[in-house]
Amino acid sequence: MPELPEVETIARVLRQGAPGQPAVAGRHILGARLLWDRSLATPSPAEFTTRLEQQVIEDIGRRGKFLTFRLSRDWLLFHLRMSGDLVVRPLATAPEPHDRLILALEGDIALAFNDARKFGRVWLVDEVDSVLSGLGPEPLDDSFTADDLFGRLHTTRRQLKPLLLDQTFIAGLGNIYVDEALNLARLHPLTISNSLTLDQAGDLLASIRTVLSDGIRRNGASIDWVYRGGDFQNYFRVYQRTGLPCPECGTPIARITVGQRGTHYCPHCQPWE
Repeated sequence: MPELPEVETIARVLRQGAPGQPAVAGRHILGARLLWDRSLATPSPAEFTTRLEQQVIEDIGRRGKFLTFRLSRDWLLFHLRMSGDLVVRPLATAPEPHDRLILALEGDIALAFNDARKFGRVWLVDEVDSVLSGLGPEPLDDSFTADDLFGRLHTTRRQLKPLLLDQTFIAGLGNIYVDEALNLARLHPLTISNSLTLDQAGDLLASIRTVLSDGIRRNGASIDWVYRGGDFQNYFRVYQRTGLPCPECGTPIARITVGQRGTHYCPHCQPWE
């Protein structure tokens, strides 16, 4: 599943363009072709296509793992889930087998929502809070401090790994970046949240920001799904490195299952106390 750095990269490319790919921000939507109705969470297919037509894509951003398109009257939101992607093509290109939605845009280009596993969802709403209000704070937001994280950690008694994956606790983190951040902070994935000191909370927040920023700088990680262009997978410390040496101490990386998620850590650098 794409996580914060991958979604941020997609938003940036769609907003600004990239070599060989024009930007879609600033373009009128000429029409919408919904190829699988269940990709649409709200509104009805008929209302969706009618409301979208002739709106302008004014800006493209991200909230947690959601892509947010600010239109001239509404908001268009995408959650890519396991296999979703947004692809810009010439308008005359025939639909591909896993296309679920195609937007015709001015300039003879199309924006296709391609989703092989059909878990992704699309929303067209007049305000974003109807979908995004339950998300936790953005980990890269300067207003989110170590004190804030410490306070949130101490409102519950949960294992760190599943807690950090909870999008209502912090928005945008997934399996890759939680494993990487916990390793960098030298915290075991099973550590109970309300046992952390303020200093440990500060180290954890700094580690989260480091791995997310590195992921964004490297255009995300290209594993597990149809994602193009990132190379952060070449710099993993622990994720999917079971049995390989820890970059800090050389101890073989271990893998356990926490909350039904494969979890990677260094037994020496992240001791279970």
